[in-house]
Amino acid sequence: MSITAAEKDRVIKEFATKEGDTGSPEVQIAILTSRITTLTEHFKTHKKDNHGRRGLLMMVAQRRKLLDYLKGKNEARYQDLIKRLGIRR
Repeated sequence: MSITAAEKDRVIKEFATKEGDTGSPEVQIAILTSRITTLTEHFKTHKKDNHGRRGLLMMVAQRRKLLDYLKGKNEARYQDLIKRLGIRR
């Protein structure tokens, strides 16, 4: 139920701040968003997968922490990222 390597590479290339960037908050948040979207689709057909739902909630919490960190460090980067990802808030 995770994203494919090709999808992950695409996300990294799209959100990287410089060449070889895999650890910036933008990349981490984008990867988590992709995984959250995939899991959300999974739960539409597997409604009783409560163990997977716990993982989803942990991913959402991790993304929230990273977003709060980025907002505290650089508000402009935060605003740009949520606009590019389509995350509301």
